[in-house]
Amino acid sequence: MMIMTNRMSGILLHITSLHSKYGIGDLGVAAYQFIDFLKEANQRLWQILPVNPTGYGDSPYQSFSTFAGNPLLICPQKLVAWSLLLEADLQVEGVKLSHKVDYAAVIKLKEQLNKQAFHNFQQSKNRELNREYDDFVKKNTDWLADYALFMALKFHFINKRQTQTATTEYDSFAQANKKLLTATQIRDYYYGAIWQSWPPELVSRQPATLKKWRADLAEAIEYHQFLQFIFAKQFSELRAYAKQNDVEIVGDIPIFVALDSADCWANPTLFMLDKVGNPLAVAGVPPDYFSEDGQLWGNPLYNWHKLKEAGYSWWIKRILKTLEFCDILRIDHFRGFESYWSIPYGEKTAKKGSWLPGPGIDFFDVIKKELGDLPIIAEDLGIITNEVKALRDTLNLPGMKVIQFGFDAGVNNENLPNHFKTDQLVVYTGTHDNDTTLGWYQNSTAAVRDQFRRYLNVDGHDAAWDMIRLAFLSVAKIAIVPLQDVLSLSQTHRMNTPGIAAGNWQFQLAPNSLTPEVATRLNYLSKISDRNLVTKPKTPEANE
Repeated sequence: MMIMTNRMSGILLHITSLHSKYGIGDLGVAAYQFIDFLKEANQRLWQILPVNPTGYGDSPYQSFSTFAGNPLLICPQKLVAWSLLLEADLQVEGVKLSHKVDYAAVIKLKEQLNKQAFHNFQQSKNRELNREYDDFVKKNTDWLADYALFMALKFHFINKRQTQTATTEYDSFAQANKKLLTATQIRDYYYGAIWQSWPPELVSRQPATLKKWRADLAEAIEYHQFLQFIFAKQFSELRAYAKQNDVEIVGDIPIFVALDSADCWANPTLFMLDKVGNPLAVAGVPPDYFSEDGQLWGNPLYNWHKLKEAGYSWWIKRILKTLEFCDILRIDHFRGFESYWSIPYGEKTAKKGSWLPGPGIDFFDVIKKELGDLPIIAEDLGIITNEVKALRDTLNLPGMKVIQFGFDAGVNNENLPNHFKTDQLVVYTGTHDNDTTLGWYQNSTAAVRDQFRRYLNVDGHDAAWDMIRLAFLSVAKIAIVPLQDVLSLSQTHRMNTPGIAAGNWQFQLAPNSLTPEVATRLNYLSKISDRNLVTKPKTPEANE
């Protein structure tokens, strides 16, 4: 599906990690400045994580919707330019800034500003903006109507339950789930208003009930539609600016969706759920490099038979929506399309599970027939069998290599660049799931550090940039580096630690980090490794 011809390089940095006085990176000035930095540094690619609304653990891989955008990424300053906020509205108590995002404080602040913007929008006489909003709602109604109702219902029940103590509804939910969930999970699920805890007629989506709640929550529904309109408008402008500066955005589409999502609630037959919405089994991976207990993700598994019957139409819509926000699409956990790890619902770890067949080549044949060749990167890390490799190669999809994995299994490790068998690869020093390269080096065994130094013929004092140079000089057509490595940051700046629920996704860039010196260093390395953004002049024809 994607044959890479040009050598390119880029930076991995999620939007939330940009510096902002609002406590979280957004679609405002810092994002535009980062694009300027990429251009100055001769980098063609900006890789981001999923931009959907975050749910459990603030993870972009556990979202309330795979179609919606994250309202926390809305830039308040740009709302002033659209006359939806006044400068005075921005003079609110801010978030205490640090190198980590304080999600509780950020959510409170952003919600206050977004609600004020919505109030002003309701009073607005800006015909052009109102027309754009109406067009957006009409164009996206197939997912937006259910998503907005889902969010309105969720916040309705969260607010209602905040004032409750013991109720018959809670007792009933706890009794039904005591064999599947811990007491803490039961409490979190109920007071977080997971949709399985709603009244049965809402869980089963009775038409009369849905009609009643749409009327009762009409204003809240419009608020969530408004947020999606604003998010899409701001992202569209940012992407246009990236294109103007020859920067392509590499997006990310998780293979699975969250259990507590509008996707599952609105499309229950597409997932392996029982009659009350509980999953029959959940996703994860067996014990691996990251965890001896495996990774218990908890996502519901797909009913691939039903999806196939429908021509994979839900997936086609999902891919098209994601491509509105990126130029290249990284499919997370690609191996799950060949086979996936199925864990019985209620297990406390991912150790007990079984491999079940995924949709395989049939899925991608339909996608190609409907959408043509797509710019897709296959995230093929973890336990990769010959069958997974065959599927990837049949589809002509570039896979991934992470050089941090190359120094702990001897000189024949396939993650070492001298063993790369093709240039149709995307090479990383590390990903969002890895330690920073400096942290990795400092915390590795003496033997691993010794092999690293010998392999690169270095003394290790500049380990992060030694690794970057190795990635850039490899045969891989694309080299992508987390910004933490570019800045030689330590383990405390890591983005995510798989298998640990708390304390992730919080990394935030310090102000004034993107110096001209850093850009110059990247620029130089791109040029000597033939990953030059500058277009080479055409050679004049002899007869001209």
